[in-house]
Amino acid sequence: MNLTDTARQIEAELIALRRELHCHPEPGLELPWTQRRLLDELEQLPVEVTLGTTSSSITAVLRGGAVTVAPAPAVLIRGDMDALPVTEDTALSFASEIPGAMHACGHDLHMTMAVGAAKILAAHRKELVGDVVFMFQPGEEGHDGAQRMLDEGVLDASGTRVSAAYALHVFSSQIPHGKFMVREGAVMSASDTVIFRVRGKGGHGSTPHRAIDPISASAAMIHSLHQMVTREISPFRPVVLSFGAINGGHIENVIPDVVEVKATVRSFDDETRRHMQEAIIRVLRGVAEAHRVDVEIDYTLLYPPTVNAAEECELAREVITELFGEDRVLTAVEPMSASEDFSKVLAKVPGIFIPIGAGHPDVEVEDGPFNHAPQADFTEGILWEGAALLAGLASARLARLVG
Repeated sequence: MNLTDTARQIEAELIALRRELHCHPEPGLELPWTQRRLLDELEQLPVEVTLGTTSSSITAVLRGGAVTVAPAPAVLIRGDMDALPVTEDTALSFASEIPGAMHACGHDLHMTMAVGAAKILAAHRKELVGDVVFMFQPGEEGHDGAQRMLDEGVLDASGTRVSAAYALHVFSSQIPHGKFMVREGAVMSASDTVIFRVRGKGGHGSTPHRAIDPISASAAMIHSLHQMVTREISPFRPVVLSFGAINGGHIENVIPDVVEVKATVRSFDDETRRHMQEAIIRVLRGVAEAHRVDVEIDYTLLYPPTVNAAEECELAREVITELFGEDRVLTAVEPMSASEDFSKVLAKVPGIFIPIGAGHPDVEVEDGPFNHAPQADFTEGILWEGAALLAGLASARLARLVG
């Protein structure tokens, strides 16, 4: 298969589709305009389409035309669909037309790359030795859309469980332009949330001994939790504990009844993740008892670590090198402390999540606006390359599965 030639032939189509998607961002799980637009593209292809019942998801199955074994092997390609509740601040001619919504994380590129991969593989369907499941997923930005599609059977959409899963993610900074980041093991962190409400007894600030102060108790809890990380967690098992909100009281001389604190917890392996949950709850209860306050704790496990399979990383290096050259592979030493719900797919089947440097080549990698920023912008030259890479990963894995 000459995937790069086919990808280059549809580059103009991909750019036009990306710009149209960028103009019409939709956050969350219900993306009616986006779903309709993608269906318009898929209707031109020999794919079997199923729509989600709990979200605007699309599952499309492309049947290989050179299958020699039964059941046919299958692999999965994910393209996330949702935008962010961000007001765009770019000078793009195709900037968002939807107030308060923006494709600030590059999901418009991800959808376009997945559509491009479907077009490329459809053009070479007679050579394809297995099936490809295309997972167009809403709700990646904190709505657990991947789990909804898993619950609806996306991994078995072709009739047999997929053997591998692939996803790309563009970054407008942090990663050098044009590099495909490959890392075995954890490539992104687990993400969990802890919210605790500290309940004391309000009173006048001039007589704190007559009150039970939830503010001082909350301060002690925050300090103790930070100290716990340095004394209980190995420095070779990195974690991030960041407090993002503290709410309690309204005036300087009144001690409130309640303080609410919100934090995010990031970890990179299941053992550390479990340790952090147990330790945070234990420390909060202990400090609460010492300060004579009550504490209500909501600890929510959101996304597990995103873990790349070693065999899929080897395959990715080979495919990237074959398509674009060895210098385009960036072997990452450290994982990223962001999180991804594609992690739930990779917890079920082996695969790889590949971050891509998609900032503009004339902007220094650390100077570009980060993903999620109102100014986030991505180079469109990566579209045909991402589509070719997804098609290459799928076809190469299917070829190895049959022999």
